[in-house]
Amino acid sequence: MVFPHSPPRDGATASTFAQVLVENLSDPDGGFTFAEEDGREQFVSWSELSREALRRGRRLLGSGLRKGERIALVVPGQREFVLSFLGAVSVGVVPVPMSPPMGIGKFEAYCEDAAHIVRAAGARVLLVPRSLADPLSHAVEGLRVADPEEFFAEPLPGSVPEPEAILPEDVMFLQFTSGSTAAPKGVRVTHASALANCAAIVSALRLERRRDRGVSWLPMYHDMGLVGFVLAPLLARCPVSFLPTLRFALSPRLWLETVSRHRATVTFAPNFGLALAVKHTPADEVRRLDLSCLRVVGCGAEPNHPETLRSFANRFAAAGLRPGAVVPCYGMAEATLAISFGEIGIPFAPDVIQQEPYYGSGLARPASADSGEQVAFVPCGRAVAGHRILVVDDDGNPLPERHVGEVVFQGPSVAAGYHGDAEATRRSFTPHGLRTGDCGYLADDVLYVTSRKKDLLIVNGRNHDPQTVEWAAAEVPGLRKGNVVAFTRPGRTTEEVVIVAELRGGDAAAAARRVRSRVQTTLSLTVADVLLVAPGELPKTSSGKVRRSKTRQHYLQGALHRGAVSPAT
Repeated sequence: MVFPHSPPRDGATASTFAQVLVENLSDPDGGFTFAEEDGREQFVSWSELSREALRRGRRLLGSGLRKGERIALVVPGQREFVLSFLGAVSVGVVPVPMSPPMGIGKFEAYCEDAAHIVRAAGARVLLVPRSLADPLSHAVEGLRVADPEEFFAEPLPGSVPEPEAILPEDVMFLQFTSGSTAAPKGVRVTHASALANCAAIVSALRLERRRDRGVSWLPMYHDMGLVGFVLAPLLARCPVSFLPTLRFALSPRLWLETVSRHRATVTFAPNFGLALAVKHTPADEVRRLDLSCLRVVGCGAEPNHPETLRSFANRFAAAGLRPGAVVPCYGMAEATLAISFGEIGIPFAPDVIQQEPYYGSGLARPASADSGEQVAFVPCGRAVAGHRILVVDDDGNPLPERHVGEVVFQGPSVAAGYHGDAEATRRSFTPHGLRTGDCGYLADDVLYVTSRKKDLLIVNGRNHDPQTVEWAAAEVPGLRKGNVVAFTRPGRTTEEVVIVAELRGGDAAAAARRVRSRVQTTLSLTVADVLLVAPGELPKTSSGKVRRSKTRQHYLQGALHRGAVSPAT
């Protein structure tokens, strides 16, 4: 089956991102604006960006690196990261984006994870600020470690080899998965898959360089920040203003203040980012914003909660946010990024289905007023142009609409597999498409993602998706939303449900009783144990997602610190 690429921007002929950089050399108009931690902004035009990237590429070749070799990037500064990343891409050296440490509390665990990624990638060089160099260099033997600013400030040697030819099928970068359900794996994103996905994003969002402007606080080591707000805008030459991720984390209201000030038309955030913006933007500050410029507020990277999206749309309508600007979407690193987008300009409507057939038989039957308990899922839209979405059973057979199964993605954006893991590549990257590991269903060709297949809670022969349980538990006052994990443990006769959550404060035993009661009342599901822990205790991925498998492992090992909570009787 052949899937045509989405059309490139007008006049573009590039078949690799190295060629995109060369094309952009002649364009001094537009570019990226990088905000510093102190609020100062630095503009870099397309031509300046390309010129510096090409210079850095030659510096990499002059240091002894060659096409196909890997260079790991732990580069917190956004401008420095973009230039270092594109410098590697320009000469065929394969960058491996990595997260910087989020704080000092879990630095030892961070170093272990970082060492795993560096070893799995087979990186020869690690670019990292001098302050982090020693602990990381000790974690991986034989690794060359350098501060990026010092490294690229060194003059070129007298003789620099000419870059080798870069082909569309060559690996452009390794994007390590978040590790929310297993150990992170390095996705081999090729120039062809990156260009196909970026062109599809440009088409889906209807990006026009003279009309649109993006604002992003998303981390650039994550696929949504890197592909969505660096590579796709680079292809379309659509300007973007970058807000440091840490500044957003410390003051979420800065995100929409930046949108308002720069008159941005497109911005994205995960579900938790929308929730933080609602929580930390008081009504009087909402009225001072002007968000009438926004066409698209995309929401993806984690399960979308209907109430979170609704609350965001309602809260910021007072600032001029248009109805239909909130656009749910779905994607993953194995697809380069984007798989589907909701329809721009049309307010999303959750699909409300009957609970009993969904949990009992995997059927998404529309609910009516007298159909009993209900479940609602956010529409993730239709497949991006030139691609196709299927839902299949365990044997890979396509299922009819409104039957829940595994989501499969077909088309040119699918990456080339996992680096150094042939078995995992065989399981996920099949001749029939990418098996995403997510469960969902189609209705009128619109995708509804319901759960991670590996994380399903199977109790008494019935399937329960963990995020529905987590969302129900998170409604209990005192629990930190987005910091709740549901999984199962072995029981005497069947698997038993366990909930681990971070508690801001208060009576842990009383909160645990309310969690059990709410889950029982709303989902008819008995919770065997509730473990409430201090803020920051849950294992997280580099992008801030809770790690269910790691949390379950820690729970079974007794490695989590229990509060004053008793098991169910």
